Amino acid sequence: MIFTILLIGDVVILQSNETKKLLAHLYNEVSKEMFGVGTTLLKVTIENEIITFQAKHRRSPRSTALEGEVPGLKQEVDFQLSLLYKKKLLQKLQEQTELSIDVVLRDFDARTQWAFTNIILK
Repeated sequence: MIFTILLIGDVVILQSNETKKLLAHLYNEVSKEMFGVGTTLLKVTIENEIITFQAKHRRSPRSTALEGEVPGLKQEVDFQLSLLYKKKLLQKLQEQTELSIDVVLRDFDARTQWAFTNIILK
């Protein structure tokens, strides 16, 4: 599914609920591909040229086991998975939208499973 972005001058108009639903769907698809499950909470906001995803992810039993036995490895795995998440989300957005993306930024807190992902458009 590809959708068109409305441009007025240099301003990107993305405020429709349908656009937010599509973005949330794509974010959750990446979560399902990587972890087998979607998020428990997901909110998409769009302000100026920044799309923000606020997501509460599910804790993996494997992650809990690693945290108890090898916390340093767990932290490294979380970091690498977050990098991979950004890469996959960027690819999915480029394939299925016409957004001109400058950068994908993501912060994930392993203790609470909250992630904030910002997409800055060109």
